[in-house]
Amino acid sequence: MRILGIGNAIVDVICKVDENFIIKNNLAKGTMKLIFDEKEFKNLLTDLKIEKTISGGSVANSIVGLSQQGNKVGFIGKISDDEFGKEYEIGLKKENVEYIYKKKKEELPTGTCLILITPDSERTMCTFLGTSGKISANDINTEMIKKSEIIFLEGYLWDKGEPKKAFDKAIFEAKKVAMSLSDKFCVDRHKSHFLDLVKNKLDITFANEEEIMSLINANSFQEVISFAKEMKKILVITRGEKGAISINKDVIKEVGVKKNLNIVDLTGAGDLFASGYLHGYLNSFDQEDCLRQGTEMSTKIIQQIGARL
Repeated sequence: MRILGIGNAIVDVICKVDENFIIKNNLAKGTMKLIFDEKEFKNLLTDLKIEKTISGGSVANSIVGLSQQGNKVGFIGKISDDEFGKEYEIGLKKENVEYIYKKKKEELPTGTCLILITPDSERTMCTFLGTSGKISANDINTEMIKKSEIIFLEGYLWDKGEPKKAFDKAIFEAKKVAMSLSDKFCVDRHKSHFLDLVKNKLDITFANEEEIMSLINANSFQEVISFAKEMKKILVITRGEKGAISINKDVIKEVGVKKNLNIVDLTGAGDLFASGYLHGYLNSFDQEDCLRQGTEMSTKIIQQIGARL
C-alpha cells in the first residue's frame, strides 16, 4: 500500500444556508465548531435541507483524492455499526479505498459533520464526533502501517488520552509520517504537543498560513520560513489567494492560484490540495510539481459542492 490515512470517520452532511442561520446559531463563519451534545446537534439539523451526504473526514477526503489519482490507499477510522456507519463504509469502498476497521455497535453513534455553505461559498462546520473521536491504540492495524510507504494523520483527531496513544503507536510503526494541522482551533488547543510533532516526529506537515503562524507565535511570514529551514523537514503551507509554498531545508518553492474560477464551495480545498501534493511526493515529483498537483486538485474541488471529485 502506498499511503494509509488515519483520521476521523465522519459522514459529511452538506446544507446551503443564509448568513442569518450562522448569526442566529452563534456560529463563527469559516470555522469548525465541535458539538458535544447529541441533542444540540440534532436541533441544528431540524430546519435544514440536506444537499448531499458523503463519507468524509479530512484525511478520508485526501485518501479518496489519492485513490482517484491512481494510488493504492487505505484508511483507518472508527465508526459504529449504525445506519451512518454502514453508509460510511460503502462510500469509501466505492472509491477504491481499503477500509481497515471492523465496525461494531458503539456507545456513541457514527460521527457527523454539518457543513453549512453560505452564499459567499465559505463553509462553517459543526462537528459531532460521535465514536470517531474515541479511536484508541487497539484500533490501529500495525501490519498495514508497516506495509505502507507513508501514513497521513489529521490534527482534528489528536486529543489527550486514547487518541494520543493511537497516534503514538501509528507514528512509531510508520516508515514516514505526514500530518495536517487541520484548524487553528486545534493548533491553539494543543500547541505544545503539535509543535513537538512538527519538529520531531513528522516528515511532512500541511498547514494554512494562519495555523502555522499561530503554532510558532510568528508575527511575520518570514519567521515561518526561518522556522521551516531550521527544522529540516517538509513544511507545505497554503496561503489562500497568495497560492502555496513548500519548504524543504533550504529549498523554497511557490506556486500561485488559478484566476477567474467559479468558486462554489471551499469545503475540500485543503484536503484535496494535500492529496495532490502527496500524490506528487509518492511518485517522485519535484517540490514545485507537487505544489502544482495540489493546486490542480484543490482548483477542481472548489468549483463544485462537497469534497469529492
